[in-house]
Amino acid sequence: MNLIERAGLLALHQMDPEAAHGLSLRALNSGLVPLPGVISTARLQTTVAGLTLANPIGLAAGYDKNATALAPLSRAGFGFLEVGAATPLPQPGNPKPRLFRLTEDRAAINRFGFNNDGMQAIAARLAQRPRSLPIGLNLGANKTSPDRSADFAHVLATCGPHVDFATVNVSSPNTEKLRDLQGAAALTALLARVMETREGLPSRIPVFLKIAPDLSPEELAEIAEVAVASGLDAIIATNTTLSRDGLKSASRNEMGGLSGAPLFEKSTRVLAQLSKLTEGRLPLIGVGGISTPEQAYQKIRAGASAIQFYTAMVYEGIGLAGRLARGLDALLERDGFASVADAVGTGRAEWL
Repeated sequence: MNLIERAGLLALHQMDPEAAHGLSLRALNSGLVPLPGVISTARLQTTVAGLTLANPIGLAAGYDKNATALAPLSRAGFGFLEVGAATPLPQPGNPKPRLFRLTEDRAAINRFGFNNDGMQAIAARLAQRPRSLPIGLNLGANKTSPDRSADFAHVLATCGPHVDFATVNVSSPNTEKLRDLQGAAALTALLARVMETREGLPSRIPVFLKIAPDLSPEELAEIAEVAVASGLDAIIATNTTLSRDGLKSASRNEMGGLSGAPLFEKSTRVLAQLSKLTEGRLPLIGVGGISTPEQAYQKIRAGASAIQFYTAMVYEGIGLAGRLARGLDALLERDGFASVADAVGTGRAEWL
């Protein structure tokens, strides 16, 4: 981490977390933040669900909710970006405060509740997006919607022409009863609606599903079956957790989803279980607690074809994407892997 980045993080940590989040996006758009551009090597280049990635390091949804910083983020060292979640209608989300730093735990708790500008505004920004790397959108549902399945399809129909992939997010803990859509019958019906909508888009884009880490082995097996049967293109494992095991920070008992370092082991075990259940029938994207190249590598060896992170930027800065990519490349070289794809799943047994 360079001195400018370190000083910037120190300043941001003196502020309210949500205000700091907004300021970090404005700083990116100002052009004052040094950005490395695309980082790639022959080892790092990979393909996931038909998407060609310069490297397998992705930005998770939630940081750029409204697609307002796509140009600078495209130059920040990532191999792909995911923005959103977007809902059909704009909504303010839950009352503030709703974002909490857990500095001692290198973690965060949020209960945003899908605050966003709505699909029309987000679609307009995505239409002007850079084309230098794949950009996807996390699909959400309005809190007061009488038909949440229809919301996912509606957002896809509106924004789908402007993105490279879309993620069905039924795993946020901050919209009441949203996680109920992870049940087999509800999920099958929801995905059928989304897939039907995809057929009407100008071009066929991959559709991913983002799942929670708080699923039983039986629930996970059920989701794997539904995902394969529905023709999904990938699963993102995992979203935030409701668990509070082992936390030390003062804000540990705040309501909401926990992300960051404490999630790493739990999410990686879910990832490995899912890898065993799906046995290569669809790619997996590993998310949860990644802040070092070694952890990114562990996710890949546990079964992920690519990874995403977000919370670690709170503590490590925007330069982390580049550091993860370079460090991962060195680890692949050290262990004799010619490509990311060659390493996928090679350490899965360690997490089962």
